[in-house]
Amino acid sequence: MYYRQMGKIPHKRHTMFKKPDGSLFREQVMGTRGFSGTQSILYHQYMPTEVVRAEVISDYLPEYEDPQPLKHRHFFTSKVSTKGDALKAREYILGNQDLLIGTAYVTVPMPSYYRNGDGDEMLFIHYGSGKLETMFGTLTYRQGDYLIIPIGTIYRVIPNEKEETKMLVVESFSQITTPRRYRNEYGQLLEHSPFCERDLRGPEKLTSFDEKGEFEVLTKSRGKITSHILGHHPLDVVGWDGYLYPWAFNIEDFEPITGRVHQPPPVHQTFEGNNFVVCSFVPRLYDYHPESIPAPYYHSNVNSDELLYYVEGNFMSRKGVKEGSITLHPGGIPHGPHPGKTEASIGKKETLELAVMIDTFHPLKIVKTAQEIEDVNYMYSWYEKGE
Repeated sequence: MYYRQMGKIPHKRHTMFKKPDGSLFREQVMGTRGFSGTQSILYHQYMPTEVVRAEVISDYLPEYEDPQPLKHRHFFTSKVSTKGDALKAREYILGNQDLLIGTAYVTVPMPSYYRNGDGDEMLFIHYGSGKLETMFGTLTYRQGDYLIIPIGTIYRVIPNEKEETKMLVVESFSQITTPRRYRNEYGQLLEHSPFCERDLRGPEKLTSFDEKGEFEVLTKSRGKITSHILGHHPLDVVGWDGYLYPWAFNIEDFEPITGRVHQPPPVHQTFEGNNFVVCSFVPRLYDYHPESIPAPYYHSNVNSDELLYYVEGNFMSRKGVKEGSITLHPGGIPHGPHPGKTEASIGKKETLELAVMIDTFHPLKIVKTAQEIEDVNYMYSWYEKGE
């Protein structure tokens, strides 16, 4: 990310910054990789360590299914019935040691504030609009937004009244960044990147709350959710600056990379974390070689599992998927277009599909409850019976 500054800050870091009554604002350095990664410095009305009490309230790591035959999987997230706030509505579907993946149907504001102490979060807004209220300020969100929320950020999601928000949720155990190959040695996005800093949105407004009292922050870390009761309002930041803060990128601003023949999936890459990447499939022109085949070729994943979340449009290489479908094609066996889809793509000029792909470099495991929304015949949907 690039440098930003909001609110009031002193001229020099680590120096006195006084309130009108002569007392000090409290400086907090919030960074990654032991002060050698990205960081920001925040100035609070009160000590961010002021906790009245703390208690574990629940576990959160999901229970995975027993080992199954290696096969392609398909899940209908539209059949998930859980609804509520952006934390309690989360239904995990897959995961491994690097990330958890699920969805959330958000219908009400989060009653308490929340932070993930394990890693960054990515919330992809399938539909809906509202506000992401954070210690760094407020971001408004809309359909198609990726919201990237750094580790330790206190926030809550407030959907617009009488409007449901559906999210694809990725809880990472690492930092989520833009792809390294699209950045120069100074961190700036290069000319061949499919998006640039102009497309990224940081917090729009910083509101500082100078309130004493008891306020709950739910902290997710080490397999547990802990309730921390602070002695002041958690959004008491009067100013901050740095490179670490929540930001948004809309999938509509991803500029697809095309070629004379079919381009491999890495051209769709949008973000990366430890042992996984996130890609955006957006409306784009097809290949323009006179004998090109626009449909993807059959391929075996190279040391990765491939997950696709289907957002909208005509998914030209698949049959039977719907909006909100998740397909998993694990490494070790080949996958590709359904029967007839390769031939049907020849001569087509463009695709209007919209999807999010997540490739993981450790195998994904299926959460037990996800079996309730599974298309159990998906593995066999390529089989064509003879006469």
